[in-house]
Amino acid sequence: MAREFTQKDIEIFNKLAPELQGNINSPQGHQYLFLLRPVSHRLARSSEDFKERLLRLTDDELEYLVDLALKAQEDIRGLDDDMYAFFEVIDERVPHRLAALKDFLGIMG
Repeated sequence: MAREFTQKDIEIFNKLAPELQGNINSPQGHQYLFLLRPVSHRLARSSEDFKERLLRLTDDELEYLVDLALKAQEDIRGLDDDMYAFFEVIDERVPHRLAALKDFLGIMG
């Protein structure tokens, strides 16, 4: 069953994807399942653009995304190469959370 976006999710999504003007539905008409994947796959022009979008978030919002990932409610692996941009931002802004995230994902280093 899909996770319903909370108000916090919507606020984060709007920061990441302001061009969607609050629309949290895919072109197919269903609510996005995750916050990061549609930004990575549909909107960001590059990993650098994705990283710049992530840098718009507060430290608390970044920690919230890590928490969602650790509960398997946010798909980090599905970001493909943008996963490393996410790791870079986490390492810059909330470095104490990076090890737990990598451990959860089974990534060394």
